[in-house]
Amino acid sequence: MALRSATLNVMMKAARQAGVRLKRDYGEVDQLQVSRKGPADFVTAADTRTEKILKNELQRARPDFGFLMEEAGHAVGKDGARRWIIDPIDGTSNFVHGIAHFAMSIALEDQGEIVAGLVFDPINELMFVAEKGQGAYLNERRLRVSSRLRMADSLFATGIPFLGRGEAPDHERFLKEMGAIMAVSAGIRRFGSASLDLAYVAAGRFEGFWETGLQPWDIAAGILLVREAGGLVTEIDGGAKMLQSGSIVAANPAVHGPLREAILRARG
Repeated sequence: MALRSATLNVMMKAARQAGVRLKRDYGEVDQLQVSRKGPADFVTAADTRTEKILKNELQRARPDFGFLMEEAGHAVGKDGARRWIIDPIDGTSNFVHGIAHFAMSIALEDQGEIVAGLVFDPINELMFVAEKGQGAYLNERRLRVSSRLRMADSLFATGIPFLGRGEAPDHERFLKEMGAIMAVSAGIRRFGSASLDLAYVAAGRFEGFWETGLQPWDIAAGILLVREAGGLVTEIDGGAKMLQSGSIVAANPAVHGPLREAILRARG
């Protein structure tokens, strides 16, 4: 891959260190303390431990940067322009059910712009990384989004509402969206980790991904991965404030527009 910056090296080192313990926790998941943040919204001792390891490692290397973290929230740094955005386990429900599809996500935001991103699947040793203007990579291999041109040949990923996530009208709206995409595509997948869904779009494994109600730590790193792999990322309505709205459509350039239009038509 292209020469990595010192900052990206710091991110990769932190992820690998946290990943060693996280793999051990996954092997002993039936012994972990599990609590609920809300209906069907789990948090484990592994989430808090992984987040603490990541914070300590990143803070040691960049002591003035701030943090936005899923479990511990916001911490203001002396450097008011830059902060780390961290999800220690994206896919906690998978984790606690013994499903080996989850990842940690780290992004660096500089004056409101994501300039570096990492999504690490520790079980399968998949390290997706990107820096602004430097491309996206998976374990040293350059990534490109899919070159498929037609919705009919395309595979899409999404997140499905669940207990406590949205009210009945939101569930009904999603069913309409899913029906519209099912009718024109090669299929839809729901794997339960938005950061990995976006990484898979960057790697050309999915042609596109859409979801609403997401948090900045779910998508910050993935947005940069997709863009640096040649893809397009917007809100469903076409805006550019994904981190604020939690609405996202990410896809290769050929199907991004048709995917977004199909979703909007389904919404009426």
